[in-house]
Amino acid sequence: MPTNLRRLCLLFASLLIAFLGISSTAQARRASKDSSSSTTVVIDAGHGGYDRGGIPGQRVAEKEMTLDVAQRLKKVLAAGGYRVVMTRDSDVFVPLGTRVAIANSYSNAIFVSVHFNSAKRSGASGIETYFYGRESLPLASAIHYYVAGGAPSSNRNVRRRGYYVLRKNRNAAVLVECGFLTNPTEAALAQSASYRQKLAEEIAAGIRGRNTVASALTTTRVATAESIPLQPYIDQTKVSRSERRKSKRSHKKSTRRKKSSSKSRGSEAKTSSKNQEG
Repeated sequence: MPTNLRRLCLLFASLLIAFLGISSTAQARRASKDSSSSTTVVIDAGHGGYDRGGIPGQRVAEKEMTLDVAQRLKKVLAAGGYRVVMTRDSDVFVPLGTRVAIANSYSNAIFVSVHFNSAKRSGASGIETYFYGRESLPLASAIHYYVAGGAPSSNRNVRRRGYYVLRKNRNAAVLVECGFLTNPTEAALAQSASYRQKLAEEIAAGIRGRNTVASALTTTRVATAESIPLQPYIDQTKVSRSERRKSKRSHKKSTRRKKSSSKSRGSEAKTSSKNQEG
């Protein structure tokens, strides 16, 4: 083959490869845009109104932090072409049943409930993400991967639990706990607008990456440019028989103690009454 002809063939091949590469990238971008524009995300800001959230005496109100992160998440997702629905967009109380009804009114929607944790022990810390239905695990894995990976807090893992808003939801649904407001360090972070913005962006990254979560059959737990690792999870929906027996025994003991205490108080009252009468 003449040299000039060979060069022309090589040039044509390289141009064809470049064209195909640009075309496939454009198609991927269009597919991503189409996916986001056709996806409804229901954002649920936990608590609200008279339901402050957290535990008695907690200084930072959970309802305020969840609403702020939810509103920031709404802006990030809307800018990315997602259709966004809020279960509450102000400081009002919304019953759990209503939150679920809103989510279930949209087919093939994504439900993300934003919360912050609390505990009597101030040292408790970390990020948790909850799901219930197995179809929600990829979404939980992706959101937890980004939120826990981007937070300077401990990783408390993905957990399966039957919270009402997860159990009654017909769509992929997760509940993310963005840290402990009873922990001084995490409470200080949560009160920072820049950190709440970061939380919103990490949750949004998880929503965008939900379709790239690696299969359960994949042996690797390391993310690549194309995939996010499926997270192992703690199943908190099952209670062993021994734990049930222990719970029943402790309940019976507690009942006996209460009865004994009430009897003794009754006898003391009778004695006191007799003494007063005498």
